[in-house]
Amino acid sequence: MATDTAADRRMIKIAMSAPYLERHEEQALAFAWRNNHDQEARNRIAMAHMRLVIALASRFRNFGLPFNDLLQEGYIGLLEAAARFEPEREVRFSTYATWWIRASIQDYVLRNWSIVRGGTSSAQKSLFFNLRRLRARIARGQTHLTSESVYLQIANALKVSTADVRTMDARLAAADVSLQAPVAGEGETGASHIDLLASEAPLPDEQVTEMIDGERRREWLRRALTRLNEREMKIIRARRLTDSSSTLEELGADLGISKERVRQLENRALEKLRAALCEATPAFAELCT
Repeated sequence: MATDTAADRRMIKIAMSAPYLERHEEQALAFAWRNNHDQEARNRIAMAHMRLVIALASRFRNFGLPFNDLLQEGYIGLLEAAARFEPEREVRFSTYATWWIRASIQDYVLRNWSIVRGGTSSAQKSLFFNLRRLRARIARGQTHLTSESVYLQIANALKVSTADVRTMDARLAAADVSLQAPVAGEGETGASHIDLLASEAPLPDEQVTEMIDGERRREWLRRALTRLNEREMKIIRARRLTDSSSTLEELGADLGISKERVRQLENRALEKLRAALCEATPAFAELCT
């Protein structure tokens, strides 16, 4: 858990000594900032509410991030609130600023708590920040509860699936581990975590087989294409051998024929290719039956 530094304590001391603002002072400063862009007015509003930043940042200490960084992120949210505050709504600035400060700190925690980004949806964010608190409250005095029953109650409370709760609980319980770190018990010269990752690539013999078979199939296709006349070849290339195939209407306009005639020529060309491939190799026997 992050601890306070001398700089943190000094910032807290300064913030706690800042004078409170009465409602009429707050309103006057807010109007001065909004109407006249008075930087001094904005700074006075912000300094008077640094206590709020400290109080909200303290709630996120258990995520192990530097407290000074939490304060800075909260101050950014405070300045954003000061810039957007509408004094004519007659709402106290602290009520409005709380949302911006909390949102700024939460975003910082989600970005820096782990190298794997979490809390990408509002439901996931709520789960990330409330799981520990809800689990402690549910389990308090109820030692007979199983993990699954706790997960189910949390899922119902936060409107998420039990699988999401289980996954988030596992993430919160374990820190990030480098893939280069040695596997426990293997010693300094043992395997690292990256050595144990299963590759999804084909095995070397499968890659060689695929390469040879691919070249063989391409050669069969090249020979089969020689059976087509010029117009049939143009249709097959445009319709079957390009990433963005042409439509029947486009080919018909290009060749000066109807789209129905293009369809007939295409079918005839495909039959020629099928016959050529059936003659070339038994591998296409199923096409010939």
